[in-house]
Amino acid sequence: MDHNANTLKWLLLLSIGLFHFSLTPYVEATSSLSSTTQKTSFKNAYATMMYVGTPRDYEFYIAVRVLVQSLSKLNVEADLVVIASLDVPLPWIRTLEEEDGAKVVRVSNLDNPYKHQDNFDKRFKLSLNKLYAWSLVDYDRIVMLDADNLFLQNTDELFQCGQFCAVFINPCVFHTGLFVLQPSMSVFKDMVNELQNGRENPDGADQGFIASYFPDLLDKPLFHPPSNGTKLEGTYRLPLGYQMDASYYYLKLRWSIPCGPNSVITFPGAPWLKPWYWWSWPVLPLGIQWHEQRRQTIGYPSEMVVILIQFAIYIGIMVMKRLARPSLSKLCFRRSDKSINLAHNSLKLVALWCILAAYIAPYFIIPHTIHPLLGWILYFLGSFTFCSIAIEVFLLPMLPVLVPWLAILGVLLVMAFPWYPDGIVRAMFVFFYAFCCAPFLWTSLVRIVAGLQLSLQREAFLPRFAECYPHSWFNKLF
Repeated sequence: MDHNANTLKWLLLLSIGLFHFSLTPYVEATSSLSSTTQKTSFKNAYATMMYVGTPRDYEFYIAVRVLVQSLSKLNVEADLVVIASLDVPLPWIRTLEEEDGAKVVRVSNLDNPYKHQDNFDKRFKLSLNKLYAWSLVDYDRIVMLDADNLFLQNTDELFQCGQFCAVFINPCVFHTGLFVLQPSMSVFKDMVNELQNGRENPDGADQGFIASYFPDLLDKPLFHPPSNGTKLEGTYRLPLGYQMDASYYYLKLRWSIPCGPNSVITFPGAPWLKPWYWWSWPVLPLGIQWHEQRRQTIGYPSEMVVILIQFAIYIGIMVMKRLARPSLSKLCFRRSDKSINLAHNSLKLVALWCILAAYIAPYFIIPHTIHPLLGWILYFLGSFTFCSIAIEVFLLPMLPVLVPWLAILGVLLVMAFPWYPDGIVRAMFVFFYAFCCAPFLWTSLVRIVAGLQLSLQREAFLPRFAECYPHSWFNKLF
């Protein structure tokens, strides 16, 4: 019995040893993976936020992707964090994590107690989610960003700033499109408590609340990063070069900001002229720079499929129009002066609305975030296609219908002209061009109406009412 017990003991020890030996490579691999993960995690982070619930959710998702990848391309020594609300679609989250290399932090939407203010803009209902940046206590410093920032160079020196730092692009109120903070759960809880207590907020959004929470920033010293890389303590104003308002550029068509490194461009203002919309250029010249960033980072794979389909549809319509010319000549009405006048006036109105729709419809069906050059090409092709249909259907003269088409092309060329000395001269040229075009547009409208009247008088596409066939199937409808 003792011999058998000793034998069993040695077999058990041997099996444990072999098991330990077999596990050693996996333990070492796990340790190596853990150490690698720690090496790729930084003490600081660039963060932005994303939420859904507006008509422009997809556009901002694209903007966040471009922002994250452009920062990665600059080889910043910081994590890239996206504060995403729980209702952001999971495919978007996976793309941000797997393709863009971002760390996504899921959060619940903070209730906005200011949503019933008279001056409240519903676009900013969930913008208070930005306060979650103070809860990212795993980091020493956070550079919090809006999605409409365009980085020109690495700005890692911002992590040397103090507990809170922001830029005054407005002389009296700092801008929350970019600011530096030191995460703190006590500050975050205090902010949430202030929300519940109804702290004064001029605009009901993150801008007004954070500006109210840090009211003395204007009196603080200007931030200058220490050359030895140490981190400062306290509150500082950031130089304007860290948040260059695009409006400054449009005045002189060049940058002339003496303070700061001229590192980041921001695009505040009209929401429908953000740089990622294809129609924003050449209205706003800097839009092309944002699209150059996108071309170099995520590209346009999702939009290109839609673009190719629309190109094919427009070409197909043009071909079919040549093969089967549409006509309204089969319409017949009962004899009545009243019905004739009503038909004439209705057709005039329908024709004018069709021409207007020919210029408006392509705008709505083109993917909003496509490159401006592709967007404008597709717009002109689509509007020309729809205008040609109206010309054929209502037997209109071609040139008057296409005068607005030529005018739009001309104004784009005037705005895109690259050799204006400043924005004032550019604006004057655009105004002068519009002034010169106005008579041509009015003349084209008069000629379109005259052409419709002439066609009606000649009954080119409405037959003589006495010649309607009484036994035709269409007449039975009347």
